[in-house]
Amino acid sequence: MTIQAINVRNQFRGRVKEIIRGDVVSELDVETPWGIVTSVITTRSIDQLELAVGSEVVALVKSTEVSIAKL
Repeated sequence: MTIQAINVRNQFRGRVKEIIRGDVVSELDVETPWGIVTSVITTRSIDQLELAVGSEVVALVKSTEVSIAKL
């Protein structure tokens, strides 16, 4: 599955490998067939998306930004 409503060509499907939680921002490692994609996102977003190790996600990469969408 790809996210059709978002115009981002670089989409990497994978699973959350590691979450390093911080008070405000957290680091999220996504294991993909092409390697690890790392995103720094708000801890609130991790909680709202209910992300955990093993969650299936798609990493959307645009320039230096990596967005995460839960599948």
